[in-house]
Amino acid sequence: MEALLLGAGLLLGFYVLVYYNLVKAPPCGGIVSLRGRTAVVTGANSGIGKMTALELARRGARVVLACRSQERGEAAAFDLRQESGNNEVLFMALDLASLASVRAFATAFLSSEPRLDILIHNAGISSCGRTREPFNLLLRVNHIGPFLLTHLLLPRLKTCAPSRVVVVSSAAHRRGRLDFTCLDRPVVGWRQELRAYADSKLANVLFARELATQLEGTGITCYAAHPGPVNSELFLRHVPGWLRPLLRPLAWLVLRAPGGGAQTPLYCALQEGIEPLSGRYFANCHVEEVPPAARDDRAAHRLWEASKRLAGLGLGENAESNEDPKPEDPGTPIFSEQSPP
Repeated sequence: MEALLLGAGLLLGFYVLVYYNLVKAPPCGGIVSLRGRTAVVTGANSGIGKMTALELARRGARVVLACRSQERGEAAAFDLRQESGNNEVLFMALDLASLASVRAFATAFLSSEPRLDILIHNAGISSCGRTREPFNLLLRVNHIGPFLLTHLLLPRLKTCAPSRVVVVSSAAHRRGRLDFTCLDRPVVGWRQELRAYADSKLANVLFARELATQLEGTGITCYAAHPGPVNSELFLRHVPGWLRPLLRPLAWLVLRAPGGGAQTPLYCALQEGIEPLSGRYFANCHVEEVPPAARDDRAAHRLWEASKRLAGLGLGENAESNEDPKPEDPGTPIFSEQSPP
């Protein structure tokens, strides 16, 4: 009996160590009031995205939930308005797998919203499921779609500067290896899916890095954020049905709740003083070093050029065009200007 109690105590102690060191997320601080500011959060109808949008709404921001499903997106917007007490939470349709949908979203947003202060690329997939496309669906949804959306919304971000772009990545980027000869090759089978997912997360980190370089001096800063191990739909979405009841209790014990996963993206979006760290990768609300493949500036620039081609951006199409007049400043900027290098 004593041995049993001792074993239980050791297991409990081990779990407490794991929980507080690996699972529990540090809370995000940052700007308290976002009144007069507008944020777009992709994939915000559930999980990390919904919790991110909730916190932004609680702080008074006007929040646009950019989601593929109208039914789920509108239901999430209703939930968030009720929970936050902020009526300025709305749904707009966005399917990142469709470049036409990305362009339609950007057109609708720019025609109806005078401000954009925070753009959070949260939406993503980890598997193609049963979908078969003539392109790399994981790269399209996780990187090319967000790349195009950022490009199309840059004029509004610039006129509202200082502003921020946050790309939700993953520690899986450490396993990524981009092959520029076949970036858009269709993905078939679970082994290719695992590789393609890691590659897309590496693309996220390199995108944030190159975007920071391209936007230096504009007042827009950008960050790649790792939410940590999170018990979200992305984790169980493609697990066989018979296995889910077995994994759910384990996931509850060792993975973060979506609210915990939202803390690092929120930190990157709201924390004052991190402007000089634009382009860096954050985890657990602090900057973290990345492997050589994720800080390769030549690869980052090469990916930028390849992404422009895959996104269908013509040579004459420039994010500098269609600049909007400077919108009325609602008050003190929520971010300080980026410090000079």
